[in-house]
Amino acid sequence: MARVKTLEERLWGAAVLKMSFRLRGAEGSPAFKGVYPGVLRDLELEDEAVEAFIGANKDRVEKAARGTTSE
Repeated sequence: MARVKTLEERLWGAAVLKMSFRLRGAEGSPAFKGVYPGVLRDLELEDEAVEAFIGANKDRVEKAARGTTSE
């Protein structure tokens, strides 16, 4: 049986996904609009919680969305 993800892990995944689209200026794209709502539903999250998580962890989330780990 799969391990249940913590709230922070779920927020992290949604935040990195959203930021990857944001950094490309593609939040209005059909791809984002098709994927993101389903991710929120599946992870049982609200967009407001994801935005708050991004605000509190912006640098880390941006680095992960860019695929970088170094400063």
